[in-house]
Amino acid sequence: MINKPEINLPYYINIIIDFFISHYPDFLGATKTFVGYLIGLSIPISVLLFIGIILAVERLKVIRIKEDEIFNPKPKVDMAYDPAAKGSPQMAVRWDRAMANIESKNPNDWKQSILEADIILGELLTKMGYQGEGIGEQLKRVEKGDFKTLNDAWEAHRVRNEVAHGGVNFSLNQHEARRVMHLYRKVFEEFYYI
Repeated sequence: MINKPEINLPYYINIIIDFFISHYPDFLGATKTFVGYLIGLSIPISVLLFIGIILAVERLKVIRIKEDEIFNPKPKVDMAYDPAAKGSPQMAVRWDRAMANIESKNPNDWKQSILEADIILGELLTKMGYQGEGIGEQLKRVEKGDFKTLNDAWEAHRVRNEVAHGGVNFSLNQHEARRVMHLYRKVFEEFYYI
């Protein structure tokens, strides 16, 4: 009778174990060498990959800035005045002279102060680039968002027109003259003109 072939598993296991025991120092040395090469290669590769990550992030920042410029454009706004400016000494002298006239007892001096302040307002508007035949036309061209004290300028200019066109018949008290000069002051201080 013929028996089925069988695998003698304990025999093969003993052969494999004997092979590893006899060649253990070679396997251990080869494993140490392989791990050494792996570590030796992984350090420079890691450094190169780290540098690549830094370069990619920096390049991504540049791309994000360009995307922001393209998709979220900021309107170019030119300032009508220089916020760092501290005013003109000549204007301050003229303004002080006009304010000194307000303290006079003579109503004609009050009127002269208002006329002088309006002339200074006209110079300010011209310096800011507003065109027009007169101050009224220049004020019409001003955008409300560019000029916080636009209503004050209009009110002061309206009183100036009453003074100029009313002549001697127009009565002006000192309190009203001071109020109008205060309106002019607010306009000039907004633009650091005095």
